[in-house]
Amino acid sequence: MSRDLVNAICAGFPGAEVSDPWGGGHDAWKVGGKMFACIGAVMPGVSVKTDGVETAELLIDAGVARRAPYFHRSWVNLPDDCPEEELRHRLAASYRIVRWGLPKKVQAGLLPFDG
Repeated sequence: MSRDLVNAICAGFPGAEVSDPWGGGHDAWKVGGKMFACIGAVMPGVSVKTDGVETAELLIDAGVARRAPYFHRSWVNLPDDCPEEELRHRLAASYRIVRWGLPKKVQAGLLPFDG
């Protein structure tokens, strides 16, 4: 997985924007001002939100992901060797989770998402 690939996937999500909120070279992808993916400046991989602590633990136990440091326990870090199909799935799932949690008015202002 490369930073360019992650950024290309995330850039395709309606309303997704990237910023570096902490400085130092982080890519934090947000929709409606809420983060759904983050690429760190030092640690390899990308951190994504899951639908809960249980899902995060299942992914960690299955060896698909590892605990995402500095994030809530519902977040996981996908390693650099994560298969592209899994990466795309997890980024889209994280985006959906965050998007669905936005106020209805904000959601209504976004283009439809089929992913």
